[in-house]
Amino acid sequence: MKTKLVFATAVLFIGSQAWADAGDRVEDRLDNRGDRIEERLDRKGDRIDDRLDNRGDRINDRLDERGDRINDRLDAKSDRAADAGKDKLAERLDRKGDRVDRRLDRKGDRVDRRLDRKGDRIDRRLDRKGDRIDRRLDHKGQRIDRRHDRRHR
Repeated sequence: MKTKLVFATAVLFIGSQAWADAGDRVEDRLDNRGDRIEERLDRKGDRIDDRLDNRGDRINDRLDERGDRINDRLDAKSDRAADAGKDKLAERLDRKGDRVDRRLDRKGDRVDRRLDRKGDRIDRRLDRKGDRIDRRLDHKGQRIDRRHDRRHR
């Protein structure tokens, strides 16, 4: 009788431990799934951010080249005016070229900042989405674990 009682207690303990292990495995699997989804969303955010940075750099470079061309053209006109003895015109053309160049530089900086903000917003949105998915999977795992615990007490 005593051996049967010890054997029954051992079987009961092993059975309840197996259910607890199963709940832990489910919870671990859901945690890993959440981590994979979150990493995938982080990579997607990084790709979008890199693409927007490259786009901003291209626009900025194009505006810089345009400003340099305009400034060079006005400098050449300024040099011709200075050679002709028209010093005030030469100075005015020089200042105008510098103003145009600075204005296009500021425009490129604004475009770059706007694209950076857009990339940051997208990155934050994807982070929040990953956090929501991770929390949902955590809650699901906890519910499954509690359900297993209640059934096998």
